[in-house]
Amino acid sequence: MGRGRQKAKHTKVARELKYFSPSTDLSELERELASKQSGEDPWAEYADKYNDDEDED
Repeated sequence: MGRGRQKAKHTKVARELKYFSPSTDLSELERELASKQSGEDPWAEYADKYNDDEDED
């Protein structure tokens, strides 16, 4: 079995991925983006807990 068959399979998969257009739930996307823009930093409590401002020499 040569390289031709393998390349053909890869080309077929690449073409399927290129032209695949899943249905997009725009309302779900809008909710997700709105929740990320709320201004709350989910890592803020960890930054305060583990971030040392002191320089250790």
